[in-house]
Amino acid sequence: MQRSPVLAALALAGAVAAGCASMSAGTRPSAVADLAPTKGNVAKGTVTFTQRSDRLRVVADVSGLTPGGHGFHVHEKGDCSSDDATSAGGHFNPTGKPHGDPSAADHHAGDMPMLVADASGNARLEIDVDPATVGGANDVVGKGVIVHKDPDDFKTQPTGNSGARVACGVIRRRA
Repeated sequence: MQRSPVLAALALAGAVAAGCASMSAGTRPSAVADLAPTKGNVAKGTVTFTQRSDRLRVVADVSGLTPGGHGFHVHEKGDCSSDDATSAGGHFNPTGKPHGDPSAADHHAGDMPMLVADASGNARLEIDVDPATVGGANDVVGKGVIVHKDPDDFKTQPTGNSGARVACGVIRRRA
């Protein structure tokens, strides 16, 4: 039985397109941090980081917060061993920029938009940020992610006056 060259070409093109689509969706570098409460707090959650061309998609789901704004940052060390999470160090800042609003040109690579908890203490944030990355010079893998007690004023140097650390997680690459 002889196959039509057109049908064979269409079948091959379909197989290649399906393979490329699944490969591009499945090979984006990504990382995750499981947030655990610091001593005396109950905040917990998950933060995922997925590289999307030149920006990093961050999705945070956090519970156990007081209602209102909470500073939210990537910190320089992936170490949550101290009771207050100060072991995570300061904000991740490989570019030497001042602390600021992540929508402004000048800000730490670890500066993120504020988490805002609802009346039940739950916060969800989905945002694309830069210059943080998964892989490359500004890689967040191996760093810490911190949720703070208070809102970030995006002005006070070098921390944003966000208060105590209520949750900490170590960012690890996803397989």
